[in-house]
Amino acid sequence: MKKYVCELIGTCVLVLIGCGVAVLTGDIVATSLAFGLSVVAMAYSVGTVSGGHFNPAITIGMLINKRIKGREACYYIISQILGALCGSLLLFIFLKSSNLHSINSMGANGFDTHSAIGLNCLGAIIAEIVLTFVFVFTALFASGDKNNKLAGLIIGLALVLVHLIGINLTGTSVNPARSLSAAIFQAGDALKQVWVFIVAPTIGAIIAGFTYKY
Repeated sequence: MKKYVCELIGTCVLVLIGCGVAVLTGDIVATSLAFGLSVVAMAYSVGTVSGGHFNPAITIGMLINKRIKGREACYYIISQILGALCGSLLLFIFLKSSNLHSINSMGANGFDTHSAIGLNCLGAIIAEIVLTFVFVFTALFASGDKNNKLAGLIIGLALVLVHLIGINLTGTSVNPARSLSAAIFQAGDALKQVWVFIVAPTIGAIIAGFTYKY
């Protein structure tokens, strides 16, 4: 049970801080660092108990490589979704309790008119598959050696890296739980488009998992 609670807390912090900075600043570098540093902070705290996935894509990669059992992976993903919802709920409360209540964004991902460069649906799918592959592939290598005390830092920096290019493409998902929670609270087109940010990262994670394995 402790592992699942830690995954919930870690994912909550990731979504609250990452999406919060994105909404409040709109700055690419600040947002990229917010997501990455959230992972670093949580990896070296609650991650010491759960392994610090905080992302269904990472869990899928770990499952493929038999670092986690199927049933446990399901509980991890459920915990991550609940944590992401908690993070989005807190951000929603903060925004509605301030003079920024007119802001409609919750940091949801999108394409077409909701992409900074107008990336279409196919482009968004390819982008999320590639970026998730890079992130999960890096995470699998970094965490492969249990004695690697820099694993959390490497994984966090990898998340910064993919956000630096991904924000202008899709807002950067690479995390189905983060995308689903933001879309639920933002609603509208975000909910209509969220399937891309669940399916594409999952495909990217599967490719990364098998690539690493073989």
